[in-house]
Amino acid sequence: MAPENEFATIAVRTEKDESQPQPDQHVVYENKNDATYPPETKNRRNPIGSRVGSLLRAFEQQLIEYNLEARGIERVAADERMKRLSWVSYLQAFLLWVSINLAANNITLGMLGPAVYSLSFKDASICAVFGCFIGSLVASWMATWGPVSGIRTMAFGRYSMGWWPSKIIVLLNLIQMIGYCLIDCVVGGQILSAVSPGGMSVAVGIVIIAVISWVVATFGIQVFHYYERFAFVPQLIVVCILFGVSSTKFDLQTVSLGDPRTVAGNRLSFFSICLSAAITYAPLAADFFVYYPEHTSRLTIFSLTLLGLVLSFTMAIICGIGLASGISAYPEYAAAYAVGQGALIVEGFGPLHGFGKFCSVIVALGLIANTVAPTYSSGVDFQILGRYAEKVPRVIWNTVGVIIFTVCALVGRSHLSEIFTNFLALMGYWVAIWFAIIIEEFGIFRWRSGYNWTAWRDPSKLPIGIAAFIAFVIGWVGAIMCMAQVWYIGPFAKMVGAYGADMGNYVGFSWAAVFYPPLRYLELRFVGR
Repeated sequence: MAPENEFATIAVRTEKDESQPQPDQHVVYENKNDATYPPETKNRRNPIGSRVGSLLRAFEQQLIEYNLEARGIERVAADERMKRLSWVSYLQAFLLWVSINLAANNITLGMLGPAVYSLSFKDASICAVFGCFIGSLVASWMATWGPVSGIRTMAFGRYSMGWWPSKIIVLLNLIQMIGYCLIDCVVGGQILSAVSPGGMSVAVGIVIIAVISWVVATFGIQVFHYYERFAFVPQLIVVCILFGVSSTKFDLQTVSLGDPRTVAGNRLSFFSICLSAAITYAPLAADFFVYYPEHTSRLTIFSLTLLGLVLSFTMAIICGIGLASGISAYPEYAAAYAVGQGALIVEGFGPLHGFGKFCSVIVALGLIANTVAPTYSSGVDFQILGRYAEKVPRVIWNTVGVIIFTVCALVGRSHLSEIFTNFLALMGYWVAIWFAIIIEEFGIFRWRSGYNWTAWRDPSKLPIGIAAFIAFVIGWVGAIMCMAQVWYIGPFAKMVGAYGADMGNYVGFSWAAVFYPPLRYLELRFVGR
């Protein structure tokens, strides 16, 4: 990235910017033909009340003194960003995603193929790789909007969903990110507990992962980027070791179980859950690149993000598929899986004895890199819920998010497989529907006019959101009719095999994509925005 002193400058707002009014300055509008958009101001108001507002302002100033990032959802103007882009800056876009994604939670995701969907190693691997690839395409495209706009992903969504409907999206995204953090903490707790049976409970491991993640996320974008730049190194080493010591027990011969229709349904369901795991990065992908200059190559950011996601997903998930494929043939694997997916990872390192336990600890701590990203973004997304929430510093919202997912992880630590199979696919539905609206708004209605980025917080300049809301609901109806979950199988999904086939992502996307353009045309005709 940028030199350390430069990054420190752009990652925090100066005390002068926050504490005192600034003289009027000439504003260069991005849309020179339209001077109706008011310039942004860095001065914060205190609508919460003078006393509470003053306390929050003092708290923010204290954060700045300790070099913590105080910026919340405010747009990063062009003159506040990195001054130059080096090869390290571009490499960071690749390493960031590798560090975030080469984690134990994706290893446990791969275990679902053989263990839950009864797929062979070959079938599960093909479904996983292509599912993650398609989901990563969406996340990579969304990442390119960070440098272009300078605003966070959920704020960018206002240009399609409108001011009020976008709050529903923000709530869904918060649930999603907190849910992923919950999964990370449980997996990490299981690994640490399995390394030290009788010495450390899963609950203690959960708290350790949560606390370290909170510390890194709290210090802001500078520490976040530096941490993610190097976090992949130990993870890459130990995952390669895990492949080496456990691959002799991978079952490459057993075929998928069930009649042809059931196997087809299970393939599609596992493909969908892997797609969901990747596509759910889309609602936060742009958050990490808002400090990149406006002239940053979109193709390069897209390509590096896609490469980082696909490579890390492939390596982690295939490792998990291999471990789970040996459950039926090796009693020690079956016994470990009965304890938890994290325990199976520890068992995979079993031949290395003491060094294997050390590697298991490294794998568990690697989950911090995966947890930091949604923890950081959740603090920003809380602020998008309303103007009052915006005035609460990001650090406080980070803390609230950590408390929520830690408590939930402690309560649900014995039901990780159920959380994975039910939660991941369900979260993927809304992202697919939301993406259909986002990409059609861009490709059909804003291809020529573009976006006026200074209007991101002005409800009167944003779409009213009726068309997007109706299309979103219609998409959800389609997803519900075609979902295949443990607790509910839609009428269309039941038509495929004994356990149904999860088609919610594709039908939800398609229905929203069909209905949004005519609804949006009507909205523009009668409302005008």
